[in-house]
Amino acid sequence: MELPKRETLGIKFKSDTKRLSDEAILDNVVALANTDGGHLYLGIEDDGTPTGVHQSHRDTTRLAAFIANNTVPPVPVRVSTMGSTELLVIDIEVPRSSNVVATTSGKMLRRRLKADDTPESVPLYPYELATRLSALDKLDYSALPATEATLDDIDPNEVVRLRDIVATSHNADKTLLELGDDELLSALRLTTADQGEVVPTVAGLLLVGRKDALARVLPTYGASFQVLEGTEVRVNQDFEGPILQTIQQMDQMLTPWNPEREYLQGLFRSSVPEFDPRAFREAVVNAFGHRDYSRLGRVLVQISDEGMRISNPGGFIEGVTIRNLLTVEPHGRNPRLMAALKRVGLAESTGRGIDRIYEGSLVYGRPLPDWSESNGTSVRLFISRRTPDEDFMAMLEEERQRTGVAPSLRAMLVLDVLKQQRRATVSEIARLANMSDAVTRSVVQSLVEAGLVEGMGEGQNRTYMLDARAYARKGALGEHTLHSDTDHVRHEELVMELARERGQVANRDVASLLHLSEKQAYAVLRGLVRQGRLVLRGRGAGSKYYPVDVA
Repeated sequence: MELPKRETLGIKFKSDTKRLSDEAILDNVVALANTDGGHLYLGIEDDGTPTGVHQSHRDTTRLAAFIANNTVPPVPVRVSTMGSTELLVIDIEVPRSSNVVATTSGKMLRRRLKADDTPESVPLYPYELATRLSALDKLDYSALPATEATLDDIDPNEVVRLRDIVATSHNADKTLLELGDDELLSALRLTTADQGEVVPTVAGLLLVGRKDALARVLPTYGASFQVLEGTEVRVNQDFEGPILQTIQQMDQMLTPWNPEREYLQGLFRSSVPEFDPRAFREAVVNAFGHRDYSRLGRVLVQISDEGMRISNPGGFIEGVTIRNLLTVEPHGRNPRLMAALKRVGLAESTGRGIDRIYEGSLVYGRPLPDWSESNGTSVRLFISRRTPDEDFMAMLEEERQRTGVAPSLRAMLVLDVLKQQRRATVSEIARLANMSDAVTRSVVQSLVEAGLVEGMGEGQNRTYMLDARAYARKGALGEHTLHSDTDHVRHEELVMELARERGQVANRDVASLLHLSEKQAYAVLRGLVRQGRLVLRGRGAGSKYYPVDVA
């Protein structure tokens, strides 16, 4: 293995020609353990030049034991040698700790990047412990009593707002409406007992606290909404009020900057917004629900010519990465706050709000939501405003009409990968969709059976692509892709006339009569069933549709 050329957040060089002190070794191990883990190389200068390790540090077993015995909790490092006998380098591999680590003398350090993007080790101060423990899922900051706050800091108007949200949201726990105000706050765990008195929790102050109390007790809290057109700032609004109020205000501010366009999908007309409102709401709720409230910063919503960016202070918590967002077990930085947001109906009760954000892009054939700009100090989501893919939308809509349910998120992810790649194996699809091979294989097979995907080849080399009959078929459908409302009504009447004449009608009869695909014919028939003019009998190829007046 080659030696690294430069230092990074997870790589630290230390010269050992004059025997590095024990304290310096421990300090650097602790700093790495309290960040993301990494490697401490003894015997390399700051510029990356190997100069060799001191004789006293060549016993790898002894060095590992020394580090474990002088850190709290003990850090189980892995020590190995690199280079030649004459120019030996020691590689101390440090795992990321699942707790806050200190030396036995009480020193706590962490790694950070300076303004010039070079790394350094710095003290981990007491006020930063909450941030670290929160990131490790060891502390729920939102469940703590709000320091120096009293029940007088709860805004009665915000409690009314909370009740209104519960009453109007179909996901809310409606039993909350039967409780008095004090019981309601207690049930949502927005208040707690502290030294014999009932006081607001941090979550309670964030959701229904007075504006002045938030500024006094939680000065790190805040949010902004910006709209940029080119280099010109069209909107720059700051919010200092509680979360429920701010989310509603942001919803209202989005409306004039989120125009809808109408698209014709075969026989159907649909309105497509620039940004899916449900995905926007979920992304904003996530930003408030998972931000680090012990760290300075603001939740920022910024709309530009390219799309929308939603960011919040605090990186992903332990165990969450960009690649496993859709599969990791739902958990967050502020469980008490998120639990309340779920019960009142603002957040997905299943904890799978990320699914909603993905669906908001996939259903319109737009690029997937992008978290690649996130780092250790902030989570940054980008949602593209690119023009919808009408063919992709039509394919999903026709499948929904055929089956009665919308395609699953995983199915849409597979279809999106094949749209981008044209052709791919199961392993390639799994990698690009961030799914396991087993799940991907099952999803692909179901899409093949549905006629949306076709496969070629055999064995591990078998590849898949979108079925040409299901996607990008405007040319094949010709004039039938742009029917007016009048045509739609005329089609229904022609079908009803045929059904009454024969006493029954099948899908293939309608397809032949109207010169439509079988899926489009199915959509017409389903529309007549919903109107109560036809009734379906039978299943599969033997299904027939009968006029209600003769059925």
